[in-house]
Amino acid sequence: MENKTSIATIIGATGLIGSHILKQLCADSTFSEIRVVVRRPFEYPDARVKIVVLKFTDADALRDAISGSDVVFCAIGTTRSQTPDLQEYRKVDLDIPVNTALISETTGVRSFQLVSSIGANSKSRNFYLQIKGEVELAISQLTIPSINIFRPSLLLGERTKPRMAERIASFLIKPFYFLIPDKQKPIEATCVARAMIQAAKLQKPGVNVYHYSEMMQFL
Repeated sequence: MENKTSIATIIGATGLIGSHILKQLCADSTFSEIRVVVRRPFEYPDARVKIVVLKFTDADALRDAISGSDVVFCAIGTTRSQTPDLQEYRKVDLDIPVNTALISETTGVRSFQLVSSIGANSKSRNFYLQIKGEVELAISQLTIPSINIFRPSLLLGERTKPRMAERIASFLIKPFYFLIPDKQKPIEATCVARAMIQAAKLQKPGVNVYHYSEMMQFL
């Protein structure tokens, strides 16, 4: 990927991982333009950042936002507490990532980065893991040259809206960290973001899945 010639688009830049992706891209001279696609007005103090406010149900607007991008980062997601209605939940966690990937395919995006989850499985009885698995399955069938799927376990980092369960879990597991299998180890959101950016630059062909160990190797 040549310096100062690449355009990146972020879906979910206001979330924990997405915010780190945005911050790190702004410190990277590889990207000449960084498009941030959001549902609500958003400001960021960097001339390369272009804010695009739209409804994700507007396919034409989403296509216009992505068109011309070299790489796309999809880190959007919700929680059951924020979106208790299961159909609305699916619209955010499944429809938006899949539609974004479909548009990325047709507009010539070279590398697509997706935040998923450890345990993602379309046949899981766990609703959250089932959705993540369905997204992975749909996106894996596309013809984007490089598709990178990231499966973090517990995410560490300060959220704008703290999740008490995550805070308690991260506190309790610290003394036993060395006993946790690699795939299940908690990981800092900033590390996931860094791995996603490095994978986007690498553009390894095909569908590539990254767990804790593979993500840490990028660092």
